[in-house]
Amino acid sequence: MIESLDTNELRHHFLQQILLAPVYQAAVETPLQRMPKLSHRLKHQVFLKREDQQPIYSFKLRGAFNKLYQLRQQGHHGVICASAGNHAQGVAYSAAKLDMHAVVVMPVTTAEIKVMAVRDMGAEVILHGVNFDSASDHALQLAQTRQLHYVPPFDDEAVIAGQGTVAKEMLAQQPNLDVVFVPVGGGGLLAGMAAYIKSIQPHIKVVGVEPADAASLSAALAAHYPMRLSQVGLFADGTAVKQVGKLPYKIASALCDEVITVSSDEICAAIKDIFDDARAIAEPAGALALAGLKKFSRTHEQQQNLRLATVLSGANLNFDRLRYIVERSEIGELREALLAVTITEEVGSFRRFSELLEGRVITEFNYRYADDSQAHIFVGIKLTGGDSELIDVKHTLATAGYPFVDLSQDELAKQHLRHMVGGRPQQVLQERLYQVTFPEHPRALSDFLSALGDHANISLFHYRNHGAAYGDVLVGFTDASEQALNQLLHELGYPFIDVTKQPSYQFFLGSSAKHVAAPN
Repeated sequence: MIESLDTNELRHHFLQQILLAPVYQAAVETPLQRMPKLSHRLKHQVFLKREDQQPIYSFKLRGAFNKLYQLRQQGHHGVICASAGNHAQGVAYSAAKLDMHAVVVMPVTTAEIKVMAVRDMGAEVILHGVNFDSASDHALQLAQTRQLHYVPPFDDEAVIAGQGTVAKEMLAQQPNLDVVFVPVGGGGLLAGMAAYIKSIQPHIKVVGVEPADAASLSAALAAHYPMRLSQVGLFADGTAVKQVGKLPYKIASALCDEVITVSSDEICAAIKDIFDDARAIAEPAGALALAGLKKFSRTHEQQQNLRLATVLSGANLNFDRLRYIVERSEIGELREALLAVTITEEVGSFRRFSELLEGRVITEFNYRYADDSQAHIFVGIKLTGGDSELIDVKHTLATAGYPFVDLSQDELAKQHLRHMVGGRPQQVLQERLYQVTFPEHPRALSDFLSALGDHANISLFHYRNHGAAYGDVLVGFTDASEQALNQLLHELGYPFIDVTKQPSYQFFLGSSAKHVAAPN
């Protein structure tokens, strides 16, 4: 029936369902929080809908409960779904509230913390397959054999209506919005919110935001039907959907004003913005819409003080992903540049290169001796002026005669190379290796290199600024005795440790001659 409705009928149909959805028997009304720091930076009023404050830390509870409530009213007592994330927790939590039996099929690759969270809510968990598609197929088979009702994650009227209550709260909390940004995976949240917003305040612009490597809605709009992507990126796993739902596509194509795609680096930068303003840690899909808001603001710089709202859709983040997010957020915000620079292989060349950067903070400095002519260094530079400052840095290097390559947008460099720079020298070196600790400040690395002066030849160097009070350098020296090096480092006044005999150095960084012993 719904496939035959025109745009006005669609809005009216879902407006009624959203207003009647009994989601508050399980969900809570979440705040719409102003982001003062980001608002000041973007010169717009930015508001964040805190769906991370739901009992399951995600908006998914709304749609799941609305669907299960309707099934319970129809006499159903058992449900099944396939999910490795927030939909699973929404179904499990809702089933417990409604005294229903829930079965959740999860891929065997699902993190144990997510499996335990669903089990703790009382659901029966079945691990099957290595990906969502195989888990979903198995769930559909079990739905028939065990007479359970399958609960789809997004392509369902009741689910869409439940998600639409996010917009109902948002407009009650801030009715004078100009643009609302909504994350898109399967499209259920976008469909529900767009239907409500365009029914109540049709002048408000609704923008969907997708990961660039999982843009199923963009592909569907271009093809004029919900086409299936061959593969999707998994960084924003909550929105890593190969095919947008048929019903969400119908609604979004009629009511959504624009779709923006963003990179993983831009998502990481948005996660940092949320932490800076709200002291909340969003999952990648949870910060997706804010990344789109920021991209939108850059293309609308001629306008100021627009009222922009977005949804922090979830905060179910594996803790071990934070390291990657921190690493990429600086590049995503144009606060760090990565460069490969060629310098002469001679004493003092590091110091001269560092002085050329005129006090800019060096976030990373990797080097390994290769031969006697040239040295290739991998360097990270902190930027405070974005693109314009990077242009200045490049001009400075070119003027000074340093060949370089900008690796800031090189995925291989960001993902792997920065952790792999090094290796064995091509000739036997009498080398000593030290770890040196020094207080962190904007000129810390330059001061360290200046203090070393030209007293020793550096053959290996690794430094990474981690934002802590103290920095740590791994540095190798040649052409100097142990006694002379120890005296030099003592005079610098920094704590140091001789790590020349450590196995990790001998295996991976030491001389290329396999049986050369460490120097005495």
